[in-house]
Amino acid sequence: MKFNNFLLYFFLILVLISCTEKQEKISVVKENNLEMQMIEAYNEGLKEFNNGDIFFAVKKFNEVELLYPQSDWAPRSTLMAAYAYYSQLYFNDSIYELERFLKKYTNHPDTDYAYYLLAICHYNQIQSEKRDLGEIIKARDYFTLLVKDYPNTEFAEDANFKLELINEILASKELYLANYYLDREKWIPAMNRYKKIVNEYDTTIFIEEALYRLVELNYKLGLEDEARKYTSLLGYNYQSSNWYELSYKILNTNYKKTKIKQDIKKQKSLLKKFKELLQ
Repeated sequence: MKFNNFLLYFFLILVLISCTEKQEKISVVKENNLEMQMIEAYNEGLKEFNNGDIFFAVKKFNEVELLYPQSDWAPRSTLMAAYAYYSQLYFNDSIYELERFLKKYTNHPDTDYAYYLLAICHYNQIQSEKRDLGEIIKARDYFTLLVKDYPNTEFAEDANFKLELINEILASKELYLANYYLDREKWIPAMNRYKKIVNEYDTTIFIEEALYRLVELNYKLGLEDEARKYTSLLGYNYQSSNWYELSYKILNTNYKKTKIKQDIKKQKSLLKKFKELLQ
């Protein structure tokens, strides 16, 4: 009898413990109709997204795709999953959803938005112009595609603006490397980097210094005609620039062919400056 009472007591304790444990959030589908199940899942995803539970929200959005993959709700749910990840800075997860969307739902009306968000995810992972440029190159390529293929969309203007910032960062990278070679008297690699700025990033703030350095290098190497050519470019486009004044002095007969010195000021990272503009 005592043993039976003990078993009953033990069973009641287990029941009480199970009732007081925190219940894991589960998905409950009440509707029998498949389309209604899909709508219910989507609305539940939106609700959890607004409540801040993006992982459960993404689970519900993905569930919509599984329930009704051929419906208009499926691509919408994929984009919502991507945005949910993006909203909480899970950029790589967002990129995965966006790439899946673009591959699966070709020619969808929201393709422009998918490319824009994809570019933004890469753009927001840019850390420094001195580090690996993988993310910035991807961001540039997607923004360029957006501007080229969807020029009249609401995203094109911001894409153009960010492309300008990206070009500034890429030009600063080239200038950093060029000055690195210059400081070590590696004239040819330095010259190639300065020429790249002139040829590819002529709208950036670094074009004036790049032209001046080409004047300086060509004069040092005895290529005075080339030095005069770049001086003319500086004078024609940036006559009031201090770099043009320095270039003019180089071509003066009193100029001494001493070791080329850099006039590089210690500045904040260019990237930080641009991000400050956006705040």
